[in-house]
Amino acid sequence: MAEETPVLEVSPAVVDAVMDATPENLEDALRIVLQKSREVNGLIRGLSEVARALDRRTAHLCVLAEDCEDEEYKKLITALAKQGEVDLINVEEREKLAQWAGLTKMDSTGELKKTFKCSCVAVRDFGERTRALEFLLSHLR
Repeated sequence: MAEETPVLEVSPAVVDAVMDATPENLEDALRIVLQKSREVNGLIRGLSEVARALDRRTAHLCVLAEDCEDEEYKKLITALAKQGEVDLINVEEREKLAQWAGLTKMDSTGELKKTFKCSCVAVRDFGERTRALEFLLSHLR
């Protein structure tokens, strides 16, 4: 009979501890929160969908890129967020926001092939509570 080789099991607590590390700055916390939100299908991407979510008051957090081409977009999203009392965070680049929101194409080796641009995203569902979310919420208060 063939010999059986023992298989090592990785405990999920170790993986969770790595993913739930305390972020060092607001940008890292925001990246982790957006990733967790995307995993539970709670991330809204694009101007029209974000504006609709802010108008319906289903969004809990809104992220807007400062290098947005049209100033009217910024005014609209800012006004809707203020009207619905939704926290608004500004980031520098649309490409960075798109990468955090998962709007990228990867090649077969896992290398980044193309990054799209995204002017704004909104979070409808944060997913699980992480240290990054706590850090972000404490910064917003």
